[in-house]
Amino acid sequence: MSWNGARLEILRPFEFTHASKRICIPLGAQRLLAFLALQNDDVHRSSAAEQLWPDCTTFRAAANLRCALCYGRRVGSVTVIDSVGQRLMLSPAVKVDLHAVSGAARQIIAGSGQMSHGWEELVGDLSRELLPGWTDNWLDLERERWNQTRVYALEGLAQQFQAAGQYLPALQAALAAIAVDPIRETAHRIVIEVHIAEGNIASAIKRYLDYQSFLQRELNVSPSPQMARLVRDLMPM
Repeated sequence: MSWNGARLEILRPFEFTHASKRICIPLGAQRLLAFLALQNDDVHRSSAAEQLWPDCTTFRAAANLRCALCYGRRVGSVTVIDSVGQRLMLSPAVKVDLHAVSGAARQIIAGSGQMSHGWEELVGDLSRELLPGWTDNWLDLERERWNQTRVYALEGLAQQFQAAGQYLPALQAALAAIAVDPIRETAHRIVIEVHIAEGNIASAIKRYLDYQSFLQRELNVSPSPQMARLVRDLMPM
């Protein structure tokens, strides 16, 4: 069922839709909407202006904020930004893709999320970057938070499928986690364990050797003893 209200997508290039129609919004208003979507609570106008336009004077940043509010406060008949005194927040009437995916991710991490037939869509959503191409400094911490959340969720999903003997989705989820953080070992171990469970010994050994070479090249370290034990008895003498 399509959503006919306002929808903000930030797990991809910025897109705002209303009644299933894409709405063209100026860049300043885009940045304000995205910034508010990433806040856990309302935010003071001065704080929003300072973070969104850090290289401007206080006067210029405040003017930029007023301009962004002019274009972004309402879309048609829908209030997009709620303003109470000096506080701003994204209206609850706006659905944000990140909020829905983050909720599903937290359930998986907590162990309460259930595997479903929509796993491919979920893995795809968790594979998406936060506002790709944007270089704003205020996004750095938000991207790090999102990356940590989605890696843990993808690993949890992979472990669920692995335990259930559903090896293809386990591999897909683990490989998606590796794409986000190729240094982290957990997802690599899952891939090796799945290959071994399927009897694909050569694939398991290749994954281990590739990861070993990667760590040596990037950090001059070796995989953990726990990972080495997975393939110790499989390696040729």
